[in-house]
Amino acid sequence: MLAHVVSNASHNCQPQSYDAVEPLDLEEFLMSQLRSGDSALMQELGEFPDDNLEVELVAKECRTVRHSVPEEGVELDSHVRDCVQSYTQPWLMSLLLQVKSPSLAVLSDDSSRTLTSSDFDLRSGLTPDPRVEGLLHFSNYDDLDRFNQEARQGNRHPELFALYPPADEIRPIPDCPKEHMGDRIIIRCQAIKFEIDIEPLFATLALYDLREKKKISENFYCDLNSDQFKGFLKPHTPQTDHSTLSRAAIFSITYPSPDIYLVIKIEKVLQQGEISDCAEPYMVMKETDSAKNKEKLEKLRSQSEMFCQRLGRYRMPFAWATVNIMNVISTATLDRDTTDSDSLNGKSSSLEKRGQLPRRNSERFGTMEDQCNMSAFKPATITISTFCKQEGDRLSDEDLFKFLADIKKFSSLQRRIKTIPGTIRLDVTPVHENPMACLSTELIPVKPLAEKNVRPVKEVLEFPSSEVYVPHSTYRNLLYVYPQRLNFVNRLTSGGRNITIKIQFMSGEDPSCVMPVIFGKSTGPEFVQEVYTPVTYHNKSPDFYEEVKMALPARLTERHHLLFTFYHISCQQKQNQTGASETLIGYSWLPILSTDRLQTGQYCLPIALDRLPVNYSLHSPEVPPVKWMESHKGVFNLEIQAVSSVHTQDNHLERFFTLCHALEGGVTFPLRVREEKIPENKLEHELKLSIISLSSSRLEPLVLYLHLVLDKLFTLIMQPMVIAGQTGTYRDMSPRLSDRQVPIGTLIWFSPVCVCPGPGGVVPPTEGRYSTMGRASATTVGTMLLQSRIRSNSNPDIPAPHSAEDTEVKNILSAKQFHEELALQIVVSTGVCRENAYKYAWFFFELLVKSMAQHVSQLEKQDVPRRSRFSDRFKDDVTTIVSVVTAEIGTILVKQQKELEQAEKVNISLAFFLYDLLSLMDRGFVFILVKNYCNQMSAKTVSMPTLISMRLEFLRILCSHEHYLNLSLYFSSPASAPASPCPSISSQVSFSCSFQEQRILGLFELSQEFKQQHYLAGLLLTELSAALDMESEGSVQRKAINATYSLLCAHDLDQRCTRPEVRAKVATLYLPLVGIIIDSINYLDFTVSEARGGKSKTGGSDEDPDNVPPINQSIAMAIAGNPFNTLARNALASMSAKAVATLSAETSRNLLVCFLWVMKNAERSLIQRWTADMPSAQLNRLLELLTICVSCFEYRVRVSVPCMEYIDRAGQKVNLRWRKDLTQWRQTNDKHDKTKAELDQEALISGNLATESNLIVLDLLETIVQAVPLADCKDSVVGGVLRVLLHCLTCNQSTIFLSHCFSTLRALVVKFGDLLFEEEAEQCADLCQKVLQHCSSPVDGNRSQACATLYLIMRYSFSSANNFSRVKMQVTMSLASLVGKSEDFHEEYLRRSLRTILAYAEEDTEMQNTPLPSQVDELLRNLNSILSDTVKMREFQEDPEMLMDLMYRIAKGYQTSPDLRLTWLQNMAEKHKNRKCFTESAMCLVHAAALVAEYLSMLEDHKYLPVGSVTFQSISPNVLEESAVSDDILSPDEDGVCSGQFFTTSGLVGLLKQAAELFSNGGLYETVNEVYKIIMPVLEAHRDFRELVSTHEKLQKAFDNIIQKGHKRMFGTYFRVGFYGAKFGDLDEQEFVYKEPAITHLPEISHRLENFYSQCFGDALEMIKDSKDIDRSKLDTNKAYIQITYVEPFFDDYEMKDRLTNFEKNFNLRRFMYTTPFTKAGRPRGELNEQYKRKTILTTMHTFPYIKTRINVIQKEEFDLTPIEVAIEDMQKKTRELAVATHREQPDAKMLQMLLQGSVGATVNQGPLEVAQVFLNEIPADPKLFRHHNKLRLCFKEFIMRCGEAVEKNKHLITLDQKEYQQELKKNYNRLRENLRPMLERKIPELYKPIKPRLENRDSIKRLSFRRTLEENS
Repeated sequence: MLAHVVSNASHNCQPQSYDAVEPLDLEEFLMSQLRSGDSALMQELGEFPDDNLEVELVAKECRTVRHSVPEEGVELDSHVRDCVQSYTQPWLMSLLLQVKSPSLAVLSDDSSRTLTSSDFDLRSGLTPDPRVEGLLHFSNYDDLDRFNQEARQGNRHPELFALYPPADEIRPIPDCPKEHMGDRIIIRCQAIKFEIDIEPLFATLALYDLREKKKISENFYCDLNSDQFKGFLKPHTPQTDHSTLSRAAIFSITYPSPDIYLVIKIEKVLQQGEISDCAEPYMVMKETDSAKNKEKLEKLRSQSEMFCQRLGRYRMPFAWATVNIMNVISTATLDRDTTDSDSLNGKSSSLEKRGQLPRRNSERFGTMEDQCNMSAFKPATITISTFCKQEGDRLSDEDLFKFLADIKKFSSLQRRIKTIPGTIRLDVTPVHENPMACLSTELIPVKPLAEKNVRPVKEVLEFPSSEVYVPHSTYRNLLYVYPQRLNFVNRLTSGGRNITIKIQFMSGEDPSCVMPVIFGKSTGPEFVQEVYTPVTYHNKSPDFYEEVKMALPARLTERHHLLFTFYHISCQQKQNQTGASETLIGYSWLPILSTDRLQTGQYCLPIALDRLPVNYSLHSPEVPPVKWMESHKGVFNLEIQAVSSVHTQDNHLERFFTLCHALEGGVTFPLRVREEKIPENKLEHELKLSIISLSSSRLEPLVLYLHLVLDKLFTLIMQPMVIAGQTGTYRDMSPRLSDRQVPIGTLIWFSPVCVCPGPGGVVPPTEGRYSTMGRASATTVGTMLLQSRIRSNSNPDIPAPHSAEDTEVKNILSAKQFHEELALQIVVSTGVCRENAYKYAWFFFELLVKSMAQHVSQLEKQDVPRRSRFSDRFKDDVTTIVSVVTAEIGTILVKQQKELEQAEKVNISLAFFLYDLLSLMDRGFVFILVKNYCNQMSAKTVSMPTLISMRLEFLRILCSHEHYLNLSLYFSSPASAPASPCPSISSQVSFSCSFQEQRILGLFELSQEFKQQHYLAGLLLTELSAALDMESEGSVQRKAINATYSLLCAHDLDQRCTRPEVRAKVATLYLPLVGIIIDSINYLDFTVSEARGGKSKTGGSDEDPDNVPPINQSIAMAIAGNPFNTLARNALASMSAKAVATLSAETSRNLLVCFLWVMKNAERSLIQRWTADMPSAQLNRLLELLTICVSCFEYRVRVSVPCMEYIDRAGQKVNLRWRKDLTQWRQTNDKHDKTKAELDQEALISGNLATESNLIVLDLLETIVQAVPLADCKDSVVGGVLRVLLHCLTCNQSTIFLSHCFSTLRALVVKFGDLLFEEEAEQCADLCQKVLQHCSSPVDGNRSQACATLYLIMRYSFSSANNFSRVKMQVTMSLASLVGKSEDFHEEYLRRSLRTILAYAEEDTEMQNTPLPSQVDELLRNLNSILSDTVKMREFQEDPEMLMDLMYRIAKGYQTSPDLRLTWLQNMAEKHKNRKCFTESAMCLVHAAALVAEYLSMLEDHKYLPVGSVTFQSISPNVLEESAVSDDILSPDEDGVCSGQFFTTSGLVGLLKQAAELFSNGGLYETVNEVYKIIMPVLEAHRDFRELVSTHEKLQKAFDNIIQKGHKRMFGTYFRVGFYGAKFGDLDEQEFVYKEPAITHLPEISHRLENFYSQCFGDALEMIKDSKDIDRSKLDTNKAYIQITYVEPFFDDYEMKDRLTNFEKNFNLRRFMYTTPFTKAGRPRGELNEQYKRKTILTTMHTFPYIKTRINVIQKEEFDLTPIEVAIEDMQKKTRELAVATHREQPDAKMLQMLLQGSVGATVNQGPLEVAQVFLNEIPADPKLFRHHNKLRLCFKEFIMRCGEAVEKNKHLITLDQKEYQQELKKNYNRLRENLRPMLERKIPELYKPIKPRLENRDSIKRLSFRRTLEENS
């Protein structure tokens, strides 16, 4: 049954294998299994799962104790009824359930899985560490392996991915639509106090957005009046409802902005007088001055009581205050960050806001939106200490916004605003849960209810500053009336100055028709019938700020209207006046409905002065014939706003709903819609037009009523308008249709209504905070559905519900189903409609799935098999839809590259559609759809990366299906099938428990049969393979790898896959993945970089292939001929010439973790057979992959957690380049964002991941080693495994892993000791070093394991291999290397380890009678002596010169032990390189190479090899000291001597190449040539033409550098440093020449040495500032003196002939000179004729550059110059400088002018001129000076000539603006020449006489009369 014919369709652009194969008929396969009744297979198979389909009614979430519904007993019209139902009826939800993945939190509780040892209880003294038990007690290998394996398997993490989880990416389940709420804060009014307390006051709080100039909340009213003052108002307060006692309000802010202000307005009871008069007592009196003001206050109180009783129902404006609420919140948020938060419980931090107003901090204002966290600020207390007095003529909102803008601009109140002292104290808290006793804005109690009679908290309705696109979910029907302005200025009659307006909501004209729908204010009834506006005293055109909130009746009639009555209030009771204090002025009114639509907006109404006529309410105020004020002119401005979820306030929507309801019947025709009347026969036409015009409606109302609109549209799809070509009457049709309707309305509620799913099925965040439905999609829904409905009715092909051919569904379907109708309409649509239908396919797919799920839910109760659930016609339609959508995707990709995003979205929608169909339909049918999709996409001429990317995204979604494993038939994985397979699968697979070789290897390949049987898995792996074969397309590869990675993670964390046998089957499903990963190594850029981690980053950047650091173990391995590419720098590059794509670190880890997971869970015996049968090359690749895994999952300590002691590193280790940017824990953000607990948890998980990953590698290595007896090439396998293990030790590891790793190493030594010690000598050396390094670990467990391993290596090398001397040498060298290079080396722990190894030797009873214990003892003594050198080195860690001297001395001490000398030379090279002394580092390597050359010349006689160290003289004469190694000292045949990997030809070449590289870095390019002269004969002899190419390229680069840099090259600077004083010990009276970097100034070296030695000697150190000779007798014996002098290289004249270039004058230097000026009088400086100069020449022991940067001075010569000789030298120098500057190839004008200025310039004319006048003016009396006189004269002649040349040269270099300067120079030159002429023309006649014989022997240096010889200092 399994074998099906593979599709032969071949396509033009992809290889055959890329097409999808024909899938199995899954249902048939499963049925045949059930029928076959094979019990064994059935047990494996398990029950094929039912899909977790749920269709259920879910009650609407209701925040309040009851739903908000209209008043009872009112008959509602159909639209309101529909609205109320949609807000109260339950949702019908169809859900495909998903199994939850386990959370990762469990890790932190598991204390037993500690990562590294935290036992630091170090015992004092050198007692040995505890020994590893049973080290030598295993009788046979099997027991050892079993023991190690059991230890490894204990306490392991079952789920690898729990330690390395991907970002959660589950298909989002949208929340049920909820009532929209912004960020909510609760404001509690704690106190409102003025200086005096004389009357009741009333507060109104509201939020205003200054930026938008909008009030953004309704008013909240509260008062804090005492019972006494409440008593004043008793007559006017009929009752006090509990809800009006609130003093706390919840405000909602949807769009936070830095300009949101809380405004508090204070009103008082109306009294006589202007606001200023009423406010005066508050401004001048204080309650505290009670004695003085007592009577006045009592009088004021009694007055206010009188006013309250008479005018208590009227109010007047009094004061206002404001605070920037967002400023408070942002401050409280910042405060939360810096202080310990008292959390959000009752303790609020008192964030006092004192002063006049909140200060405006411009920076904070600017970043307000970033800073303030509306839900997480600390509770704050706002204290406002200033009120502003209300101005009677500035009460409107416009005036308020001006005040607020001024406050923001000037940060304080303007002087013109009068202030009243007082205090408001408010508490502001974020709202997380609804508080107790909360009331909604409709005054319905919100859950949870309060038990006692608690003062309520009110929710204040928000008026968002911008649109909010969230559909309505509760019934709300509120009207807000805002009286704004009244203008009675032109009214001539008196009265009408204290004006108030009574506002009422009337249901008729009779006074009894007034409705109690107005919400009351504070301390009064909940609802009132009327409300009065506050009165502005004596103002004929008052402004109002009143807000009147009304609950609109659900059913409105034309009789409902607002009635406004205008009164004049008499504040003072006149004599004889006993009646009411109000005088009627007039009336106005406004009908609530106008042509059946709610009236809202701005109005300007006239005022009627007469009594209103009958039926006035049916007309607008313009009509009735009454007496009007100001002849019917509008004098009353007001605004009306509605917040309603039943009144759409949109013409298009209203029209659509009205016409839809007309279909339901119960209406009379002609139907009235606004101003027009529609007859019955036009209804259909008008309905079509109204659907089309839906797209013209405003977006906000369309979204608000989206549920209702969709409900109506779905109903219309199913409701045919035309039957048999006849128009039926709608009244007749409705009953027939009602029973056929599928309850579609509820299906869509649960789909993501307003947002198209983004990539990955995750709803992407939209630009704003609220999801918006694009206008285009809204249009599409309307138009498309309308057109499809019309087409449906005119399509003759639609079958009747009970046609004969539909027999299979006859019993199931009794009516047309919504999904069938919808699918049909999508298929038959054309044109724009079709285009849009596919563009917004996600929406229709959701509809289809919801409807199908509902249908399946009903069928499941009748137990209908999957195949019969849907009709063939419907399946055809679905096939067509999928095909067309696929074609659409292809078309977009081919034609419109810029619409790639659109194609991706459609692709994802289609994938999710098929994903859902797998749960609902015949799965074989869905697989065929998948195959069609894949092949159809392949047929498109799309670029391969795009194609793979699309198919990958598609498959990734399908593979995330809940039952993916079962769909992939994982249980039929052949590797674990029963021994006698059942007939149904035997035709395809015939496996038995004994695996045939080819079959086993075949399991790891992606074969056709695999793709067919495991359909989805096969497709995904095909894509992965294709993606990895792509060149330079990183994003596609990343996507493919991440898809596989997410899938394996899902299996790993799936509760159904916890049993090991299930996991083994799942792993077997992914065996081809292993093959793919191994094959992909070549495509990944796993380049090796030698500089590991941060320890040695100084060797230049990793990117530069020429920047190779000094030789190290990994280079040595490459030199020694390593079969793996992991360890050779450029091996991969040379291996594959094609460009390869590089994966990022993240992606590489994801791919490798998949490999590790399969290896962890696959059946061990299977893997063992696989590795045994594997060809050698393939096995090498597998081992290479394991090396990469180790590096990739190295344990990195990201945080300093006390328990996380990690393993210290040795200096140089192998590292994969792409690990540079690797972060250990992928979701880690910046450390600052996380708490310590979170960081500790991350470090714990990260460490567990490292441990588990490496243990999986270790398991696999053990499996490979145990398969070795089955394999042919033992040695290469064992060597390969050892390499990987060594790499494990190189990387940082946890203690747990190290203990297992050492166990494996010991097993390897025990089992294959002979092989290892004989064949793998280099690796054994490496092994010794790594193990020794861990012997110095501070972690006890690591140390004891390393000691046991090292002892075992010694024991086995002694007993079995019998070459202990080699191991001895290797261990000694390893320690020397470790000591020299490693900075984090722990000497005290190593000593303890040596003691432990000694204890092993002493306790080893078997070996007591052999020489082993004594040899071990001798070895440990040697090691101990090396350690004592280390202690000295520690002392000089801060003094680099002293440290190098010490290392030099140690290296010198090993002159007779070439291996150790080489090691120390390398150590010195490393230290130099770290200090960027590249030349010295190179010299160390040249010396090392000379040492190797000496050894090689003794061993073999080849012409191409250097003849010992003599050949290296051309590089440096110092190298000859390496020739000390002679035959009598060194016997090359002695075992263990010169056995290192460097004592070979390739080792020599490796050392020299590194040296050349370092010389190049140090800028000594000429030396590079000399080094390559030695290398090239070797390369030529070996015919290594590739290396020769590289060598010549490097030489070319070096010579180019010489040419380009020319005279700009800088070399070292030299200083003489003398140390004097007993405190210096050995250094006392020693003089050195120090080599410092180029352009080092004297103060720099002086400061450095002073800093260092002052730390040693403190104040006892003194720096000698001059260069005079030191008189020891004058020095203080308690002090230490340092003298530093700048010195220059000194050459004899004959030397200068050979040293022509700048380089030659700075290389191989041994003699240096400095000068000391002095006078006979003892002063350093004097007049020209008394200025002497002493020259001191120093000779050093070796030439610079050497292997250290300071060299001892061994000889010192001095001679003095007379004043005339000093003058001669100065003039010669000046002349020389002029000559050089003039004759340069590219003259430097500035330099030339500077020299000229110093020679002929007017200011310095005295310089040369004064010298001439002092020494040439007269002929000297002493004949001895004749020759000097003449020499000086000749110097001046040459000098003046050079000046002339320079002036001429300058003439050609100057610019136009320097002509005057040139003339000045010429003039000065001429003047100087004239002044010098008489002196220069005067000759001494005696000089031309014959020369006397006694002068013949005098040479230029040894003038007996002038020099003073010193004794040589040696």
